Amino acid sequence: MELEILINEDIKQAMIHKDKDKLEALRSIKAALLLEKTGKDVTGGIIPETVELKMLQRLVKQRRESAEIYKAQGRPDLAEPEIFQASIIEKYLPEQLSDEDVIAIVKKVIADTGATGIKDMGKVMGLSTKLVAGKADNKIISEIIKKLLP
Repeated sequence: MELEILINEDIKQAMIHKDKDKLEALRSIKAALLLEKTGKDVTGGIIPETVELKMLQRLVKQRRESAEIYKAQGRPDLAEPEIFQASIIEKYLPEQLSDEDVIAIVKKVIADTGATGIKDMGKVMGLSTKLVAGKADNKIISEIIKKLLP
């Protein structure tokens, strides 16, 4: 709920400063929040922080993927706004962990679970994603697990 209040305040500031690009990114976050309020994980109109984090990560990922597609098609004019929006949305995510920190967490999970091979990847992935909760991209975690498990 606190995120929604913060977004509304930032929308007001963007309107005052007539920052159209930032306003567009903030409105996309607000729209996603409104959709989440009607979702199954929400009770009493209050969105849990974990759901907010997942939603913000999804929005950033969508923007980055769109930018990559636009770049591949030779359309940097369309890629730039996507990258800008991703950078605005990222400001509402917790600070991301470095690769070294993620490797250390994954190694600890592997040791704790006794994972011996790639067949245990699901178990390691599940626990690792819970531990980093919004502080690292699942794609990075997956790549690290594949490197560490024989």
